Amino acid sequence: MTAPLRRRGPRPLPLHLGLTTLRGLAAAAAPGPGELPSPPAWPSWNGASPLSKAGRAEASRIAAALAAGGHRPEAFRAAVLRRLWRADRALLAGIAAYRRHPYARALPDPPAVWAEGGSRLLDFAPLDANGRRAPARLTALFVPSLINRAYVLDLAPGRSLMRFLAAQQGIRPLLLDWGWPGEIERGFTLTDYVAGRLERALGAAGREPVVLVGYCMGGLLALAAALRRPDRVRALALLATPWDFHGAETGRARALAALLTGLEPVLEAHGALPVDAIQTLFAMLDPWSVAAKFRAFARLDPAGERAALFVALEDWLNDGVPLAAPVARECLGGWYGRNEPGRLLWRVAGAVVDPAGWQGPAFLAIPHRDRIVPPPSARALALGMPHATVHEAAAGHIGMVAGGGAEEALWRPLLRWMRGL
Repeated sequence: MTAPLRRRGPRPLPLHLGLTTLRGLAAAAAPGPGELPSPPAWPSWNGASPLSKAGRAEASRIAAALAAGGHRPEAFRAAVLRRLWRADRALLAGIAAYRRHPYARALPDPPAVWAEGGSRLLDFAPLDANGRRAPARLTALFVPSLINRAYVLDLAPGRSLMRFLAAQQGIRPLLLDWGWPGEIERGFTLTDYVAGRLERALGAAGREPVVLVGYCMGGLLALAAALRRPDRVRALALLATPWDFHGAETGRARALAALLTGLEPVLEAHGALPVDAIQTLFAMLDPWSVAAKFRAFARLDPAGERAALFVALEDWLNDGVPLAAPVARECLGGWYGRNEPGRLLWRVAGAVVDPAGWQGPAFLAIPHRDRIVPPPSARALALGMPHATVHEAAAGHIGMVAGGGAEEALWRPLLRWMRGL
């Protein structure tokens, strides 16, 4: 008996299925090696389609190689289509296996020591037999991105950075869960989040200054908060944090920013950028990666640990959070479009956010295989903080904090730096 569907996704599913269909249609309509295209011509996305000058040259090269090997060039298209059909079947099998997988996240949230609107400050410090927390020498407050759920840092047993640190003597880990933006938050700017909610969370963390740890977009917010309130921040750690948005892939960044005009009706109607719109923007960074990973998932043992971790991470990715409209405009237009952080033009509460202004200890983790934050973008931040400890992690953007190798890639190096404080 076929197991019931337990989840939707990958989101937005029509986009990923549509990309697969479009690829097949383009392959079917494109000329084979040595053939001339017939109208209507398919547009070239990357300058190397069979209808572009470079594509026709490549087709001719393939045709010549086939002929030299005794093969019929006209069989080329049929071979391509057979391969695409096999890939499509594997993709659909992977999606079906994911949607039926029995995994469900069961970790309970720890107590909240502060709350405001939809936001909470979760305290992972363990309790003794009398329900009291052991005294901590160091409090670490983690700041995640605004567009993803905070529990990526507390994903599953054995895959939780927060619980790993909580098990270390003398460390009290706190996690800021931004929550779902309600009516009030949908009018927030980045200044409201940094100079308002984040600073109040810092005040609720205790009397002693904390180690402020920002992940991805949260690293930008953490840096801005640390510059504003150095009295509340003992040290600063920035994990996979972008800075120079035009340093590695300027065209990609500007292309994302150019979508802002078309998104304005959505922002006006919802007061926020919806989850599926955000997922579509991420898909544009690497349109074929989702299909590739689901084809690979189809080959895994569904009862194995790797399959469970895949499903846990995919569930988190599909469980996104809308982005307040003013913040979406600041990020797409200001960060991606005008590169305001990298050009030292980004302001919070009227003050420029300049990493050189941070005088305390700093730790920067840069994952080598990061497709979301290109490593050159994060390294530009390290250049702006010349006295920071830079950790180059052999991992990807998400794998560094929650993947199978996260403990060696990030958790233990971060712990060693914290203990050195």
